[in-house]
Amino acid sequence: QKFWETFGECLKEGPAEDHQNNERITQLLRFSSTQTNTAKQEAGVEDYISRMIEGQKDIYYLVSESHTNALGSPYLEAFKKRGIEVLLLSDRIDEWLMGHLQEYKDHKFVDVTRDGLELPGEGKDEKKEQKKEIKEHKELIKRMKDALSDEVEDVKPSVRLTDSAAVLVLTEHDMGPQMRQIMEAAGQAMPVSKPILEINTDHGLLMRLESEKDEGRFKELARLVFDHAQLGAEGKLDDAPGYLKRVNALLTELSV
Repeated sequence: QKFWETFGECLKEGPAEDHQNNERITQLLRFSSTQTNTAKQEAGVEDYISRMIEGQKDIYYLVSESHTNALGSPYLEAFKKRGIEVLLLSDRIDEWLMGHLQEYKDHKFVDVTRDGLELPGEGKDEKKEQKKEIKEHKELIKRMKDALSDEVEDVKPSVRLTDSAAVLVLTEHDMGPQMRQIMEAAGQAMPVSKPILEINTDHGLLMRLESEKDEGRFKELARLVFDHAQLGAEGKLDDAPGYLKRVNALLTELSV
């Protein structure tokens, strides 16, 4: 552990620099984890594999700006519910590292913020339920797509949320926010990309949104849902003044 705390960041360069020893280096890597709930990086991939639940094949991870943000992230809700461990990465080099870690032995590394997430134990009934939700909330989804067409690529019911209203997910080839910030700081022009908004249709805010008849009001509330999702994903907002205006308007309405 002392060696890792001294040389860990150097070892994280290994999978990209030494392809022949990729698996041996990966075995030495240490991560924070939902198993311990501390920022200390002490969980190895072999430890993680030994704790996998029945039917689990993949190694799940989350890259975030800080350990605190990662630990409270809405992306973890479904994993906590199922008792699935997630590796938590918050060092500046981590997103770059995971770009070079595709798998360890027969286990793939899976980013929990990506679209198309499939969880162990997710059977036909759960997928059937998701299709049912798409059909039942077809009008809400269409209205949200129209209202947020400048911000998101798509809107769909979520398989990963239990408590939060919404979350932003990336497509397979999108660059994560941490890596995008690094590239932009280095002066690289980044292509414009839109995330997918996954919504929890059982959440009170979405129920309120679904019943809203006034289109102007609907758009304001839909943008508020997007703002919350962006805060959960990136810890910051593109339009903070607009967010404050929307929240103030909502609080004023509630106090009347």
